[in-house]
Amino acid sequence: MDGFADAAVPLWLSLKVAGLATLVVVVPGFLVGLALSRREFPGKAVVETIVELPLVLPPTAVGYMLLLTFGRDGPLGRDTLPFDPGILFTWRAAVIAAAVMALPLVARTARIAFDGVDPRLERMAASLGMSRWRVKWSVTLPIAGRGLMAAALLGFTRALGEFGATAIVAGNIEGKTQTLALAIFNDINEAHEERARALVVIAVVIAFAAISLVGWLQRRDKKLRGEA
Repeated sequence: MDGFADAAVPLWLSLKVAGLATLVVVVPGFLVGLALSRREFPGKAVVETIVELPLVLPPTAVGYMLLLTFGRDGPLGRDTLPFDPGILFTWRAAVIAAAVMALPLVARTARIAFDGVDPRLERMAASLGMSRWRVKWSVTLPIAGRGLMAAALLGFTRALGEFGATAIVAGNIEGKTQTLALAIFNDINEAHEERARALVVIAVVIAFAAISLVGWLQRRDKKLRGEA
């Protein structure tokens, strides 16, 4: 029981970081998914590649690029901006790292959700005098809703398990930036096996629940589309 009690701090921090990262990434992720699904434009392949880079790059490489971006001399560093953003080695850096790593999953799943919306329904709504944004709000989003919820959940679980990029830009500061993944790594290195096992159990339970919910949403979505 002591292991589970000691897990409270990194668990809470991980939920906070993952939740905020999901909020940060969900709107841009949905917009990117919508643009890639519905529009053809010059450089579309380049945009797709850039968005999906964090899926294939080593997380530490992404973390290093973020470190350069927010470092003292970086484009968003304190020597460049008229103020000190105070990002590096704080929980805010962990949020940014988790959001960047979650974006590809959110955008890709959102694109699949939008791909499943019949364009004829959008054209019919437009023919009734609806504006483009009203069509998206009243027709596209409700139909793609379950897929978008799945996208947000996948982004949350990816943010929850983020390790490499977070370690580079936020460090592994106990009680401040030490998320669930970092705490597991730290406990294994320091032979704190009881808490490491507790943290692993918690991570597995959360991931299992989230992935099960994503699967249910996707199955439900397919069933409703089939009935339609």
